[in-house]
Amino acid sequence: MTLSAIEIPLHGSFADLFARCADEPWALLLDSCDHPHGRYDFIFRQPHAVITTSANWPQQLSQALAAVPAYQGPAELPFQGGLAGAFSYDAGRALERLPNHASADIELPDIAIGVYHQALIRRRSDGVTWLLAEQHQLAALQQFWLQSITPTEQAPFKLTSNWSSNMSAADYQQKVARIQTYLHAGDCYQINLAQRFYAQFSGDPWLAYRHLRDRNNAPFSGFLRLPTGAILSHSPERFLRVDEAGQVETKPIKGTRPRSADAEHDRALAQQLASSAKDRAENVMIVDLLRNDLSRCCEPGSVTVPTLFAIESYPAVHHLVSTVRGQLRPDKNALDLLAACFPGGSITGAPKIRAMEIIDQLEPHRRSYYCGSLAYVSQHGAADSSIAIRTLVSHHSDLYCWAGGGIVADSEWASEYQETLDKVGQIIPVLAALS
Repeated sequence: MTLSAIEIPLHGSFADLFARCADEPWALLLDSCDHPHGRYDFIFRQPHAVITTSANWPQQLSQALAAVPAYQGPAELPFQGGLAGAFSYDAGRALERLPNHASADIELPDIAIGVYHQALIRRRSDGVTWLLAEQHQLAALQQFWLQSITPTEQAPFKLTSNWSSNMSAADYQQKVARIQTYLHAGDCYQINLAQRFYAQFSGDPWLAYRHLRDRNNAPFSGFLRLPTGAILSHSPERFLRVDEAGQVETKPIKGTRPRSADAEHDRALAQQLASSAKDRAENVMIVDLLRNDLSRCCEPGSVTVPTLFAIESYPAVHHLVSTVRGQLRPDKNALDLLAACFPGGSITGAPKIRAMEIIDQLEPHRRSYYCGSLAYVSQHGAADSSIAIRTLVSHHSDLYCWAGGGIVADSEWASEYQETLDKVGQIIPVLAALS
């Protein structure tokens, strides 16, 4: 068995194309949403196998990747057969010994990874689209994608309850005070604290994703259909990218301001963020953490920080973003790097393990796929992944959405609480308006 790829004359958005298979279990869209930072869009479907047990997942995934058939096709494809799917934040429990205080009430697996021999890949710069598959399947699959399909009528998505949170403002204030006790004692430097919102719904989560996609335009978006639920992610944040030559990049976000409809005020908010000593200090803490994480797998001296404190703007918020790069050692690969760095430091705090212990004590429920990662890993060494913020998880008729932020010694709880609401300002009220 051999994998190959052919160019296929497909036009229109990948979201429209994905609608053809969006109801299939394990159909996965990795979606740049036409954002200028996006380079490729991907549709994965009909996995050869799936991996849903998180015990020793780095070894499981390495074995599955090694068994992928050889690829003979255009060398420029970023995915040439391999793994794709989602890692929950709690997949980190397979890597580190952590407490078990928070309730695990969302009955989805800790990892949801498919072994894909089949993908549709579009290069954003010129619109060239490739179909990847086992060679004997290419003709039939090309026909599937080229045929004219009449969309089936779907029940509209709507919430059937109001949103509620697992923390009141008073709860959040108390938890920030507890974190600052740890900080002043020198126990840690920064802790990410998140609240979880919950609502019930009817209809198809894919329709909710489409509606949110238009409002968020996030470059690391994605939708994964699971047998009993779905992951809807509208993330602005890259976790780890590795190219086929082993060059590594991570782009942590730390620092947020809301957008304003008034252009002058909006520019002032962005400038306020760029010059904020507190936000810059938080950003540096996470950059240092990630430099250390990357150094576990990269060549000595190769880890650099080419960009500190860049402003990136999205429909709901401005973000402060830095870039860290390195070169993988010859004895390491993308899966090694993912395991060494998971979960991303920008959504834990520092030092990472102590921060995760405190998160588990203070947050009432486990995070599920929030702050995990959507990712692909190709057999030829290339990989890319997101930090799954601005992410919703559905399970049957239950819908969950999270928002968090980094707490440091001089954080003011009310502004931190408001920041969590700003971050989901283009998600929670948007879906509520559909009800």
